[in-house]
Amino acid sequence: MPMNIASTQVASRSWLRLPGPVAAWWQRTGSNGEGASPHTAPQARAGTGLRVHDPRGIRQWSRGERVSVLVLLAATLGFWLYGLTANGWANSFYTAAVQAGSQSWEAFFFGSSDAAGSITVDKPPASLWPMMLSVRIFGLNPAAILVPQVLMGAGTVAVLYAGVRRYSGHAAGLIAGVVLALTPVATLMFRFNNPDALLALLLTAACVVTLRALEDTRKRWMILAGVLIGFAFLTKTLQAVIILPVLGLVYLFAGAGSLGRRIGNSALGVLAMVLSAGWWIAIVELIPASMRPYIGGSQNNSFLELTFGYNGMGRITGDEEGSVGPNTGTASIWRMFSSAVGGQISWLIPTAAIFLIAGLWVTRRAARTDLIRASYLVWGGSLVLTAAVFSLMAGIFHEYYTIALAPYLAALIGIGAVHAWSRQRERTGRWGSLTLAAGTAAAAIWGFVLLTRTGDVYGPLRYLVLATGLSAALLLLVAHRLHARAVPVVLAGALAASLAGPAAFSATTVSSGYSGSIVTAGPSTGGPGGMGGPGGGMGGPGGGMGGPGGGLGGPGGQPPAPPAGGTAPGAAQDGTAQNGTAPGGTGAGTNRNRLLNASEPNAEVVSALQENASSYTWVAAAVGSQSAAGLQIGSGEPVMAIGGFNGSDPSPTLEQFQQYVASGQIHYFLAGGGFGRANGGSDASSQISEWVQASFTQVTIGGVTFYDLTQPSSASTTSTQG
Repeated sequence: MPMNIASTQVASRSWLRLPGPVAAWWQRTGSNGEGASPHTAPQARAGTGLRVHDPRGIRQWSRGERVSVLVLLAATLGFWLYGLTANGWANSFYTAAVQAGSQSWEAFFFGSSDAAGSITVDKPPASLWPMMLSVRIFGLNPAAILVPQVLMGAGTVAVLYAGVRRYSGHAAGLIAGVVLALTPVATLMFRFNNPDALLALLLTAACVVTLRALEDTRKRWMILAGVLIGFAFLTKTLQAVIILPVLGLVYLFAGAGSLGRRIGNSALGVLAMVLSAGWWIAIVELIPASMRPYIGGSQNNSFLELTFGYNGMGRITGDEEGSVGPNTGTASIWRMFSSAVGGQISWLIPTAAIFLIAGLWVTRRAARTDLIRASYLVWGGSLVLTAAVFSLMAGIFHEYYTIALAPYLAALIGIGAVHAWSRQRERTGRWGSLTLAAGTAAAAIWGFVLLTRTGDVYGPLRYLVLATGLSAALLLLVAHRLHARAVPVVLAGALAASLAGPAAFSATTVSSGYSGSIVTAGPSTGGPGGMGGPGGGMGGPGGGMGGPGGGLGGPGGQPPAPPAGGTAPGAAQDGTAQNGTAPGGTGAGTNRNRLLNASEPNAEVVSALQENASSYTWVAAAVGSQSAAGLQIGSGEPVMAIGGFNGSDPSPTLEQFQQYVASGQIHYFLAGGGFGRANGGSDASSQISEWVQASFTQVTIGGVTFYDLTQPSSASTTSTQG
């Protein structure tokens, strides 16, 4: 029989009897069957006939709802803020750009790596702007850089809750929020300064706003969705539009009003997206290259080339000219479940798949405009499409990219769990019991596998997860026969077994420090992992690359000393930690170390760079952005990053660099660093290095080798300072 889940009333006599207080709470959550609100009858938007679960604004939410949401957000903030500054400068590549933007509005606008504007980071600057403003207000310190990221994470939880609650009830929203807060990769990246935190917030909001647009024919919601995706594009370029086909098709299929109206509103949304992203792109492309920084990551100083090449199709095909190197792992449909990626995001993917399939099946005959089915399509379609792109891309892929999946996954878990529980209480709704049991069993079995990959790190937790989850799954099959007082215990066991694994990984993440360009959450799971954190393939716990806890911080990833501080423990001449390299790591002084993490300059180096700094545009130049970032963060003065991130961009050319030196704009050149002509990139940095070595005096400052560009060399001339 055709069924509209958003408006179906469930007979109270078919409900599973619960203890009085539990039943009262359950009804307050708005989960009394098929989305019918206990507070108000299902409401219809004027002139549309569409039904929503509970259209009331936050001011009309019950006191219990408001208190529980505040508790969720406060707990999320407290959890993610715990030990935050142990991450130090986190990814120094972006920290240097934040520092530059706090000193220069031009660097702020373009996302330049240094205040003098030599080259930009290899992403648009939107994710840097909140951190830049924070540093302008509070000064350069780890908290000023990372707290905005945590706030974005809490904002994502809040937006997700609101979007899920409107169509599936308070309980579904709470479950979705808790799942997101405990997802390991979300815990990692909402405490880190990569662009992914803002991207996740904007795309989550875009999904919620698109669902809101389905309710009526007003154009404002699709325009807002377009603006959100446009700013997401200015955060991480083409990754922002992966879900665009899903949002567009669901709106055209399930939206209110005539097809012509839906097409018109969609066109306005696309126009809003183009304008909200295009204004910045147009300015950058129209300004003469001589009047702006070089576009980092491109080979032709073009943001469009960066967008559609290195950061676009190159990531799909693997043809990334000038890229850092091969991707991590092999493209495969099973990549999300691999040893390197699984512990980051996949804990509940099997469960979400079960909920998605069951939800779409039971709503297959619902009205075109059914909002529960539309919710499954928006969140499920976004999850499937994004996971497919990540799994099959042949270019550079890093585990932390999977934070994009976390909100979609969390929403499906919340919607699917509450929907199935509501349905299982009907006499004809046995699919609900089967769905909950299958989802719980899948979470327990896969959680056991993922915990086993860590060895004995978590002791008997894996066995508890497996036993509790399978027991709860079996009991859920016969939930209608259980004593009423046993039901909450079974539900709590199912939830605990499903979340124990990701919660343990997240707890490990907040108790450790992470720094570097590639990081992974939780302990090692036996795969290639990332670099710079406990889950990394290189570096010790909480550290960067090299020795235990190395990189920017000291042992355990402690925050680096203030900019004028001394040498980091075990600093080698390139600033990476030496001696005691962690298993699987690289030794001190390698190019790869300096590519993926910056180092803390010692006091002698800082003093030399700051001496007469006002006489130079750049106090130093270094091959590769991380090499430059360490010197710049430590000294507080602009340092030129030759060749961009890995030294393979043609910025500057040898001729340009020679002109800078001839006009006295650069003081020192840091020896070594970079990969030169990486993957077909420019060899300008190699040419510059060779010219400098042949033309200028080598000096050793605090154990670090520089060339003084104000002292042309004579045969075999070497001097030492410090």
